[in-house]
Parts: sequence; C-alpha cells; structure tokens
Amino acid sequence: MTFIEQLRARWHASNSLVCVGLDPDPSKFPDAFVNDGHADEGEALFSFCRDIADATAEFACAFKPQIAYFAAHNGGEAALQRLIAHINATHPDVPVILDAKRGDIGSTAEHYALEAFDRFGADAVTLNPYMGRDSAAPFLQRNDRGCIFLCHTSNPGARDFQELVVSDANGGFAPLYQHVARTIASDWNGDGNCALVVGATFPEELKVIRGIVGDMPLLIPGIGAQGGDVEATVRNGKTADGNGLMINSSRGILYASQGSDFADAAAHAAKSLRDEINRYR
Repeated sequence: MTFIEQLRARWHASNSLVCVGLDPDPSKFPDAFVNDGHADEGEALFSFCRDIADATAEFACAFKPQIAYFAAHNGGEAALQRLIAHINATHPDVPVILDAKRGDIGSTAEHYALEAFDRFGADAVTLNPYMGRDSAAPFLQRNDRGCIFLCHTSNPGARDFQELVVSDANGGFAPLYQHVARTIASDWNGDGNCALVVGATFPEELKVIRGIVGDMPLLIPGIGAQGGDVEATVRNGKTADGNGLMINSSRGILYASQGSDFADAAAHAAKSLRDEINRYR
C-alpha cells in the first residue's frame, strides 16, 4: 500500500484528520522521564514519544516526528529509529511522516531519501522545493512513499518570499506559492505521491491552494500555539468528501499535562481536536 492509499484508508478508519506531531522537548517532560534513571537522553525521548503515540493512535490519521528534536540530543537519532519502528509494528495503519524539510542537489538528495525511507522507515517526508525538480527526483522516484512539499508555511516570515509575484510559463503572474502548488500538482505528481504543507494561519491562501491542487492531501501546521483557526482551516481546506487534510498539533497534545497523567491527557487532547475538526467536515 502506498503512503497516499494508507492515508486515505486511515482517514476513513479513524474518522480523523488529526496528525499528531512528535516534537519532544525534554525540558517539558513529566518528572518521571527526568528522574527515573534513564541512561541517556535518547531513552527519555523514545519512552515519552512511545507513550504519546500509544495513547493517541486511535485518534490520529498520521504521526509526524520532527527530526531536529531528536538529532539535537545524544542518542536521539537512534531513538527516532526505535520510535518509528515501534509505530510501524504497533500501529501499522497509521502512516509516519518524517518532518525533515530536505532539499539539496541530486547526489545529496539520494542520501537524504535513503535516510528518511530506509534508515528511519518513514512513510513520507517533508521537502523544500526551492532547488527544483532534480532535488526532489530521488524522493519522487520512491513512488510508494509520500513527498510533502512546503508551499505556504505557517510562520510570519512566510510572506517574505512565498507571496512574491512571479511570472509563469504562460506569461501570466501569480504569487510564488501558487506557482509551487501548480507545478507540483501538474508536473511533479505523475505517480500521485505528492502533498503540500500549507499553514492554518493563512486560511485564504489555503482556499486558493485547494482550488489549484484538487484532491491532493495537505499537511496543515499552525493550529493551536500558532493561532490557526480550526473552522476556517477545515472549511477552506477539505475536499468534497470531507477529507484531504492532515491537521497537525504538537505542543497542544504532547504537553496537555506534565503530570503522571500525561498520556491520558494527550489522548483527551487528540480526541477533543478530532471532534472539533469533525464538526466542520
């Protein structure tokens, strides 16, 4: 089963558009992960994220570990490998998106593709399209895996470049993010394994992008701590069948409680977000 097929199946099986972001910050962990004698940081990263994943899986359409939160710590990359292996074994119906935002020349990109799909075992990876088609080719060629390209991101600086008006091949003019969306949908998605990252903090742009790319899946950061609105996101981003979105929440789920009930609190937060989203589908 390809990533896109797995994602579509998961939308229906879980009745959820929630993507659980796994961005572990040890400074926010419950005391048990600080004082229980873990030999290294990696063990704490793995154990915390494993417990979160196990608690929230029934409410998730995907998991999205952010590589920097692991790679910054001793033993972190090994912990990430263990975590994805655990999810794949214990929750095989829930796809895993490695949030790495890779983008480099072809030979380097080939190794980044090996890293994401073979070393870490992810079903999909986030990518930066700035360097063009050849930088994406090693990922696109793995047509059973997902390639999720930055399009219009959720951060305030997104406007610095992504909304610059540029000319297109037909002699017209449009913001760069629209050119990115159109190019990926029409030229790069020959095997149907592409998706886009679109921030919830820009709901009008999200509506435009949905109009350009049709039913292509969209990964949506920016809900919760960044201030994105759930209703506007769902109404502007959903497909005709009420799916089409992976709405990410990280901090709001991971740190719903810093007590011993952290896993139960995370499950409650994920369920609450799922139910809120479903009100507008």
